[in-house]
Amino acid sequence: MVFPVIQHKIRLQLFILLIFHTFILSASDQEGKINPTLNRVIINGDSVIRPETGDRDILILDFRHRNIAFDLEVADSAVYQFYLDGYDGGWSVWHELGYKEYTNLPPGRYYFYVRYFMGRATGEVMIFHFRVLPLWYFSPVAIILYITMASLILWFLFASQNLRFARTQHMLEQIINKRTEDLIAEKEKSDTLLANVLPKNTASEIMEKGKATKIKYNFVTVLFSDIQGFTKIAEETNPEVLIDELDKFFFYFDSVVERFGIEKIKTIGDAYMCAGGIPEKNRTNPVEVILAALEMQKYMIKLKESTDIEGMKYWDIRIGIHTGTVVAGVVGQKKLSYDIWGDTVNTASRMESSGEAGKINISGTTYEFVKDFFICEHRGRMPVKYKGELDMYFVTGINPDLSDNEGRPNKKFKLRMQMIRLQDLEEAVIKMFEEEASPDLYFHDSALTKNICRQAELLANAEKLSDEDMVDLKLAAMFLYTGYIYDYDNPEAASVRAAEEMLPGYGFESKTIDRVKKIIINSFNENNEKAVNRILHDAKYDYMGRVDYIILTGRLFREEKAYGKIDSDEEWKTRQKKLLTENEFLTETARLLRSKSIEEQIIAFVDIQQW
Repeated sequence: MVFPVIQHKIRLQLFILLIFHTFILSASDQEGKINPTLNRVIINGDSVIRPETGDRDILILDFRHRNIAFDLEVADSAVYQFYLDGYDGGWSVWHELGYKEYTNLPPGRYYFYVRYFMGRATGEVMIFHFRVLPLWYFSPVAIILYITMASLILWFLFASQNLRFARTQHMLEQIINKRTEDLIAEKEKSDTLLANVLPKNTASEIMEKGKATKIKYNFVTVLFSDIQGFTKIAEETNPEVLIDELDKFFFYFDSVVERFGIEKIKTIGDAYMCAGGIPEKNRTNPVEVILAALEMQKYMIKLKESTDIEGMKYWDIRIGIHTGTVVAGVVGQKKLSYDIWGDTVNTASRMESSGEAGKINISGTTYEFVKDFFICEHRGRMPVKYKGELDMYFVTGINPDLSDNEGRPNKKFKLRMQMIRLQDLEEAVIKMFEEEASPDLYFHDSALTKNICRQAELLANAEKLSDEDMVDLKLAAMFLYTGYIYDYDNPEAASVRAAEEMLPGYGFESKTIDRVKKIIINSFNENNEKAVNRILHDAKYDYMGRVDYIILTGRLFREEKAYGKIDSDEEWKTRQKKLLTENEFLTETARLLRSKSIEEQIIAFVDIQQW
């Protein structure tokens, strides 16, 4: 009885399997029937596209064809939802019809999806893929073109603006330059006019401060001159002719005093007044003023000879000169006038009035400064108003041994003048060291320059150096170390440059300047073939033979350390030992004047533990 029960169970299982298999086949057939397919695509309501089966290529639509409808082949009992990716915000409601339309789609890329449902069958499929192009003027190419055109327009506007600005700026610059040139020209005219009225330094001070300081000068030579019998001549001469003649005289006098570095003070009627030694102080002004007076006298003598030939009345002048102290400054607020005051001015005026027509009358004071240069005839002690009796001299010319065949200063005369100018120049160089030198110049300072100048002169006299070589030597000694003020790394070139700039202002000729430059260069290069260089060598190394050598070389150590020229103390000691041994004095006089030997200095040098 068991066997029939088992058979019954097997038949039941086979029946269930048969029913399930039948259901699966039925569902599969239904799914095949409800799965939607694209029948056609309608563009703008009239154009129809029938895609081929399996066609997945994207459809490109231009902006005018952005109305699209999808016609699907669907099952009768199924429902469908539609979704256009890129446009719809979500799935549509369920529809039984397989038709969906979209209008006025914006440019973009779209994917059309369909979702279906029937009984237990459901699914989702992407039906169509298409793209709507933007208007041509919104295309990427158009946008790039717009950007390019906008950039070009902006560039053009910017360039135009810059061009307009450049043109405007150029016009303004031209206007400014023209006005600047006009101002400079007017300033030059006013400066020239002011310089003709006032000394250069005084004019600069007035322009900077609005007023000029009155200065006392202790060594000034004043010249007065006036025309003999001018009052009578003025009464008998046409005024225009009179003024023209005076202007001619004074114009020549101006050129003479300018050439000798003398300052014209003023003219009063027929009187002409000038002074040497102001505003730039110098020791040569008595000689220079008398040289100017001799040229004025010579000019008037020639004029007198020409008037005698033409049968005209001649003009004759008296000249008076005195040397002493004056106070110089500017008087007035509107019509400025540079003037000098003091007893020296009054005495010079008395020298002129106490003189004789056509002669140069100088005081005894001036005579003491010029007696070695000029022939002077002693007039004795002459009475002077408010002064009592004063010694007076007539200057008749230059000493014969100091003049050439034409009575002009010869080479010897000029050398004597240069020897006097050396004192003025040395003061200027020392002042330059004191005012412009760095505080770190512990060794190459004004004291060293003074010592070199003194030692050079001493050795030159002992070695019987000529006057010309003496002048060259002293000038080279003065400027030898001036280069350390301006360029410590290249003092040679700076020293030569300083000599070139300063010496012409003190009346030294180009030939002299060239010789001085060569001496300086040879000194730095230790080229001591000539006597002047041997003497200068001994003068500049004089400190090596002095008892205070250790103190002086200590200053040199501090200086070179301050300028970064010392690497170590040992290197410094080695270098100084070499300097001591290689720079023995070259002249016999220097060797005789040496206080300590090289060996003694080296021993003392080595014993120094710390500088």
